[in-house]
Amino acid sequence: MRLLDRYLLGELLVPLVYCLAGFQIFWVAFDLFSNLQHYQDLNLEWKKVLEITLLRIPSFINTVLPIAFLLALLYTLTNLVRYNELVAMRAAGVSMRRVCVPFFVVALLLGGAVFVVNEYAFPRSNAKAERLRTAGPEAEDQWLDDPVNFRSLQGQTWFIARYNPAFGEMLGPQVEWETDSSRMLLFADRAVWSQGTWLFFNAKLHTYTPAHADLPTTKQRFDHFEDRSLSGTPQQLQSEITIGRLNRFEAAKSLKLSLGDILVYKKLTPNMDAKREAMLMTQLHGRIAQPFTCLVVVLVALPFGASSGRRNLFAGVASSVGICFVYFILQRWCLAFGIGQQLDPLLAAWLPNILFAITGLGLLWLQETRSLEPGKVFSAPGKPAPAANA
Repeated sequence: MRLLDRYLLGELLVPLVYCLAGFQIFWVAFDLFSNLQHYQDLNLEWKKVLEITLLRIPSFINTVLPIAFLLALLYTLTNLVRYNELVAMRAAGVSMRRVCVPFFVVALLLGGAVFVVNEYAFPRSNAKAERLRTAGPEAEDQWLDDPVNFRSLQGQTWFIARYNPAFGEMLGPQVEWETDSSRMLLFADRAVWSQGTWLFFNAKLHTYTPAHADLPTTKQRFDHFEDRSLSGTPQQLQSEITIGRLNRFEAAKSLKLSLGDILVYKKLTPNMDAKREAMLMTQLHGRIAQPFTCLVVVLVALPFGASSGRRNLFAGVASSVGICFVYFILQRWCLAFGIGQQLDPLLAAWLPNILFAITGLGLLWLQETRSLEPGKVFSAPGKPAPAANA
């Protein structure tokens, strides 16, 4: 790593850490005060409230990280311009593209961090926080009263009256599946997930031969029943619950689903309706496009932060707030249009990144063009350039 890269990284990482910590604290405090009344109504102890707050931190990363990175980058570039360091680099023959290399490396690392958080930390922590927030302080009370109905990859149809995802326990399960010559219908009072399979209690198994028969051929009763061919795993159940409960209004506000949840649900439900498919595909492409936001941040920050002329920190803060406001408004609109089937899901997910990247590249091209005009040479910001014939 060259000395220039180490210097630029040092100039960027310090304000990035401060900005990230500051925005994260702000978002956590805002979320805590917004839900404080709800926590009081549930009579939650302060330990449970703290646990819910900590579990919700990964859900803020998608919003906090691009804003913090943009502000830190604008602050860094503003300081480089303010103290003539950027001018000295360019006068020494270092191109603007070469100066930006450390910034793009940091953007790639941050984008990768966003992807990992969204795929692994966010789904589990958000689901657990939601259960604690809606069900109350005791894990035994975390029952989902809405019935769950889905079809597994092996063609088994599941109906569950009540489900407790904290313990992998279901009440009133019914499972229907077919063999080569028969149709099977299983009823049970209760089932628990144990050693990689469902264990049914007080179960009744009805066999219909042939499969289209109206009355069961045989009826069997079991105190305990298990069949490893029944493929409705807790992960599949959680995917069905997460996506089945997500309405289009919530999906249009922000990206709620991970790639894993969406892909599992698409396998479980290959013949979904057009509205549900538009919502899932918009969320899918949105998750893929989201890590690239940090790269777009670099392209947008460069023309604003590296422009000639003396600028102060307040200009950088105002610029970052304005840019983020426009970006997130555009992202909301595109998500709503994609889910509402007014835009193709792929275009709806990538349009904000495309527009801001084109805008940043265009402004950079204009700056480079002006700097190469005849009669212009590099000069310190705020000072007139020497005459061309001097």
